[in-house]
Amino acid sequence: MAEDKKHNCHVCGLYSEDLPWGKDGQSPTYIICDCCGVEFGNEDYTVESTKKYREEWIKKGAPWFISKAKPLNWSLERQLMNIPNKFK
Repeated sequence: MAEDKKHNCHVCGLYSEDLPWGKDGQSPTYIICDCCGVEFGNEDYTVESTKKYREEWIKKGAPWFISKAKPLNWSLERQLMNIPNKFK
C-alpha cells in the first residue's frame, strides 16, 4: 500500500494519526473510525467486506460515528477519494 495512504480508513478514506492497519499495513488495530464507525480488522477484513460496509454506510446517509469530530466543510466525495486504491 502506498505510504501516503497507510493512515486512511479503507472504508471512508478518513485520515487518522493512528495507523489503522499497523506499520506494515496488514496488522489490524481494532480502533474504530470516527467517521464511518468501522472497526479496523473486523468489518474491513477483506476487500469485499470493506466495499459492503461502505455501501451500507453510504445508504444510511454516511453518518459520522463521532458526530462532534465531523469537520464543518466536510465533503463525502472528497474524503472518498482518499481511500487506498485497492479498496475502492
